[in-house]
Amino acid sequence: MSIGLLTVACFSFQRRPAVLRGVCLGPCLEKWTAHYLREKGGDMEVKVHVSTVPKMDFLHKNFVYKTLPYNEFVKRASEKKHSDFFLCEDESYYLRSLGEDVRKEPADIRKQFPVLAEDFKIPEFFDPDQFFSSVFRISSCGLQLWTHYDVIYLEVFGKPHNYKSKTCLYFYLLLGDKSEVLDIDSPDLEKFPEFIKAKRFECLLQPGDLLFIPALWFHNTLALEFGVGVNVFWRHLAAETYDKKDPYGNKDPRALHTLDELPPEYKDFYGRRMVQRIQKRTYMDSNDINSHENGANPG
Repeated sequence: MSIGLLTVACFSFQRRPAVLRGVCLGPCLEKWTAHYLREKGGDMEVKVHVSTVPKMDFLHKNFVYKTLPYNEFVKRASEKKHSDFFLCEDESYYLRSLGEDVRKEPADIRKQFPVLAEDFKIPEFFDPDQFFSSVFRISSCGLQLWTHYDVIYLEVFGKPHNYKSKTCLYFYLLLGDKSEVLDIDSPDLEKFPEFIKAKRFECLLQPGDLLFIPALWFHNTLALEFGVGVNVFWRHLAAETYDKKDPYGNKDPRALHTLDELPPEYKDFYGRRMVQRIQKRTYMDSNDINSHENGANPG
């Protein structure tokens, strides 16, 4: 197993992230080496992200989707230089397992990777009816993923990950759950001045650590080594609150009237999201106003 760095940022009340150590996760901790994963995972085809740079950007799509046999993917993801490659010899790889029907079915390691799933024990933290998905992930050393939040609770098990997380209004959301702030270590504060107000939590995950992230907390991960992990998502709210056509667990509640049915911290988060969206779509910034006024001046 490998090492990871985690950073999370504060959004709401007492729902805080936590790193749990010593949780019984099964023999995966000893078994899941790159060699074992290649040998036991088989050669089924998997769809992966491939990028020439280690910092993947979902908004601007600086990566391509490629299909590889699973065992070949693990080989490439676990090495730093590639004799076989798509874009360049030091390209980065990322796998997020998908359901059989990617539009309707959430991922479940027990279905997509049944042999490997025998090595992993899903912690029994919540009622079985609250279980949503278990997502098997593998990433190249040095890979950093985009900043985002999830709508349901999530737990991370595994290797090198760096998480950072902060409040809704400070994250400059562009597409749904994705933040425009990709470089959280050296953000462009002229472009994203509010980001400096976000509170940051960071932790280094060791092999076997279990990270709990509450819903709606922004996070960003950095793999310090070849990274292997399982994300387990549980529903926090009643099942009918969530979009039934959401296999990833990141679609927001669909109707305005649901605000009245949400707990206070959810109501606050989505109320701010709505204000932010209205401002972005309807308000003019000072440059636009000056330009408009100058243009409208009959002189």
